Amino acid sequence: MPPRPAFKGSAPINLSDRLNQVLRWALGSIEILLSRHCPIWYGYKGRLRLLERLAYINTIVYPLTSIPLLAYCMLPAFCLLTGKFIIPEISNYASMWFILLFVSIFATGILELRWSGVSIEDWWRNEQFWVIGGTSAHLFAVFQGLLKVLAGIDTNFTVTSKASDDDGDFAELYVFKWTSLLIPPTTVLIINLVGIVAGVSYAINSGYQSWGPLFGRLFFAIWVIAHLYPFLKGLLGRQNRTPTIVIVWSILLASIFSLLWVRIDPFTSDATKAAANGQCGINC
Repeated sequence: MPPRPAFKGSAPINLSDRLNQVLRWALGSIEILLSRHCPIWYGYKGRLRLLERLAYINTIVYPLTSIPLLAYCMLPAFCLLTGKFIIPEISNYASMWFILLFVSIFATGILELRWSGVSIEDWWRNEQFWVIGGTSAHLFAVFQGLLKVLAGIDTNFTVTSKASDDDGDFAELYVFKWTSLLIPPTTVLIINLVGIVAGVSYAINSGYQSWGPLFGRLFFAIWVIAHLYPFLKGLLGRQNRTPTIVIVWSILLASIFSLLWVRIDPFTSDATKAAANGQCGINC
């Protein structure tokens, strides 16, 4: 990354055009994967070395990771809605190993990016867009590629508009263009938000003993929402106009606190509560 830029170009800067561009890249990778020129089985008589072949394979199979990624993004919400957990119940000793493994994966990624001169903020932005692109453009590329290669159904090429100096530095930064690519990540967000409300309401109605298992489920759901938060913010409005997202979080918190208020019921005496629950004796 030299101090003086090596070349100058233009690129889409709003969410919709960016996802359409990523879709084209991922669709091209899927087409190569399903063609006779796939590096998995092509060119063994040439001079392509093993590591070079693995590098080429890595550049064409990455859209397939969108399928398990989507499943992992939906699992926390299903766990909150059903009361189950992603992993079976384990001992505290085993859970510590699980947490250390979880932390070491992200520590490795941070160290790699720091070694290459990338900041922690850029690493987090890269993680966020990996989830946003994986649950939208990469997923669509897999199905479109299968339709094109197996069924012969071709898809239209979408030309993305790109910003230039004549339009200003950020002329289209906040331009929102609805596209079907926005449906999967929006669905993931809604399901996880509903799962959080359902999980908290169940814990409130079940008593304090259910709060311990709830925190593990909430951690994964909040982790998914944190990755999709820029998408949610861009979906709801401009960066300098954020009342909409404040309303969303207000509704979420209001639902949780309302359920908590109903559970505590501070205006009802203990005797009335005992009578309502059938626990009233001679002291009523």
